[in-house]
Amino acid sequence: MARSASPFIGVRRAALVLSFCATALTPALAQTPAPTPAPAQAPAPAQAPAKATNKVLATVNGADITELDVAQAREDVGSTLPKQMNDAARDKALLDYVIDLKLVTQKAISDKMDQTPDFQKKMIYYREKLLMEGYLGQVAKDSTTEAAMKATYDEAAKAQKPEIEVHALHILVPTEEEAKTVEKRLKAGEDFGKLADELSKDPGSKGGDLGWFTKDRMVPEFADAAYKLEPGQVSDPVKTQFGWHVIKVLDKRTRPFPPMDQVKDQLERFVAQRAQSEAILKLREAAKITRTDEPKADEAPKADAPKADAPKPDAAKPAATPKK
Repeated sequence: MARSASPFIGVRRAALVLSFCATALTPALAQTPAPTPAPAQAPAPAQAPAKATNKVLATVNGADITELDVAQAREDVGSTLPKQMNDAARDKALLDYVIDLKLVTQKAISDKMDQTPDFQKKMIYYREKLLMEGYLGQVAKDSTTEAAMKATYDEAAKAQKPEIEVHALHILVPTEEEAKTVEKRLKAGEDFGKLADELSKDPGSKGGDLGWFTKDRMVPEFADAAYKLEPGQVSDPVKTQFGWHVIKVLDKRTRPFPPMDQVKDQLERFVAQRAQSEAILKLREAAKITRTDEPKADEAPKADAPKADAPKPDAAKPAATPKK
């Protein structure tokens, strides 16, 4: 299990999953046009559970409330109910909500609130919003076939560059003197893991175990020392901003690509969002869109020429601390 408590490595096992979405899928994403962003994950049209029927559960001033109405409310607000509620209490709360909804709606209509210009504008907006969500939800559903996700996964796996990972243990102590004492006890034959549990100030690593990590996930001094070691070797004391470390490398390997089942949820979201973006872009390309907020060609402001003595930005520097 990934452990986030250690300040020396922010992501362990989960790093593979995050990397798949953030880096391995980047080449595929970069080839996808970027129109006005679609909703992050447009929901499918609201659907009641299959068991819901038109059975009347209550009436409010003659208006029926059915199982279908309660099922719709469950999809809309059900997630806001306390998780500890049992099914019967949840169903009662949802029915009460729909009854109140019906009562307030009837009162608002009697006060002619539905006839105001503001209400009519909002009705148009939310109708269009629901239609957009329904359409994009269907696009997402149609696009996330096993074949499409497998093709995207294979493309990402092929694009991943080989990268070395290290599996290491470490013992962290505040001073160089203490680190040298650790080194002497290790050379005398004491077990690294037991010594780590006894002395290490890193609460996030049991037995000093940092799991598998890539070089970019550790502070530079630590990473440089660890990557110079061969499996089984122990480092001299290494100083970082956290203190003094003694490092033992257990193994090295080429970073494996996560299995498809492990990243299937992220993969599905990526494929769906890409399909939604492409669908919107096609609609934009086929439409005639005029925007009044854009300046005309002869009114467009001219960019100032760069000054000769303007300083150039520094090259990106490596992070001083590991990512968490």
